[in-house]
Amino acid sequence: MKHPSGPRLSLAAFWLVSRAVLLLYTFRVVFVPGPDVTTDVSVIYFNWYEVLRGGTYPLDDVTWQYPPAAAFAILAPGLLPFLEYAHAFFVLALVCDAVVFGLLVYAGGRPGKSRAGAWVWLVGVPLLGPTAYSRYDIMVTAVAVTALLAGVRNPRTMGVLAGIGALLKVWPALLLAGTARGRVTRRSWAAAAASGAAVLAACLLAAPGALAFLTFQRDRGTEVESLGSLVFHVARFFGGWHGEVRLNYGSVEFLGPYVPLVSGAAMALTALAFGWLVLWRLRAREFGATTLCDAAFVAVLLFTTTSRVISPQYMLWLVGLAAVCLVWRRSRMRRAALMVLAATGVTILEFPIWFSHVVASDALGLALLFVRNGLLVAASLVAGRQLWRQTVTEPRLRADRAASARVPAQGGHRDGALLNS
Repeated sequence: MKHPSGPRLSLAAFWLVSRAVLLLYTFRVVFVPGPDVTTDVSVIYFNWYEVLRGGTYPLDDVTWQYPPAAAFAILAPGLLPFLEYAHAFFVLALVCDAVVFGLLVYAGGRPGKSRAGAWVWLVGVPLLGPTAYSRYDIMVTAVAVTALLAGVRNPRTMGVLAGIGALLKVWPALLLAGTARGRVTRRSWAAAAASGAAVLAACLLAAPGALAFLTFQRDRGTEVESLGSLVFHVARFFGGWHGEVRLNYGSVEFLGPYVPLVSGAAMALTALAFGWLVLWRLRAREFGATTLCDAAFVAVLLFTTTSRVISPQYMLWLVGLAAVCLVWRRSRMRRAALMVLAATGVTILEFPIWFSHVVASDALGLALLFVRNGLLVAASLVAGRQLWRQTVTEPRLRADRAASARVPAQGGHRDGALLNS
């Protein structure tokens, strides 16, 4: 009978201890300073749950800004009727956390792989504090991690999961960015389209208002934790901007002069990031074993960093994808992954612990945002550069060297033939 190895025991022990502490915070046995992040579950999610159980989507609630399959995540705590809604939600979040952890440990134990990915997830989730279990993003991340780990051998399975994930929270569609050209892309993209269409059709038939979320973000401002918000934080710090900061569409946002301009600039930056991804895919010469995961990580990192909304729970996406990258020993995303972990650690400081300083745009709030968003920008640049070098620059250089090595040999053969004639 085989016994668990030392590294596995260490991982399991650390996971149990860290998640026990996390549950203490989530169940409000121990308190984190700042706003109570668990009220989103006990109040907002529970209210959506009641509406969804009534057979319709939240048609009159502009804070419902999610694709229709998000209803499954909100309704899921009903599977545990012996617990109150919030506690059932936290238990399901713990289960999703455990599934991701188990998959990463298993994948990391295979030949040529590493358990560094499991350690990234192990450390990254508790770094976010109770927010990690108080949003349904951990469920979406579990789907995304499963999709990428399956995609190495089964493109169709990855496509199905990516399609379902996109109907949960859009961003898992970016998992398809690094699929190898040809049959792999055709299979995975077709499976994603089919599964997405099937889920969407089921949601449309099940309840009215499945697409109401599309009109609920027309008048959004710039969220106070985003990259673009730094413009207004600095201006407020020096007394040069006199708009307002208030809860809007479920998040604290800047509203007032020049906000539409900055929001438009953020969307333009996102469009540029998308253009870079398209250019990379057209120029890429090699799709190696790590390309699928590396490209997914880079794509989500770029879109998160440039978004006009960077909610704390978005860091879970990046931690999960960084963890999958580091399952491969040859992945070059290690530096970017460490930056993401550092940014996650800073995130709990800016929300919820010192969120009042962020809202006030004081020196501490500015410092926290500059560090966190600066780390995300640096990680985006480092990860993008490594992806480009590994798949575009280095293959081209190898091809050029191989071509130049063949030319003299062929020329020498022709010269010899002429001399002998």
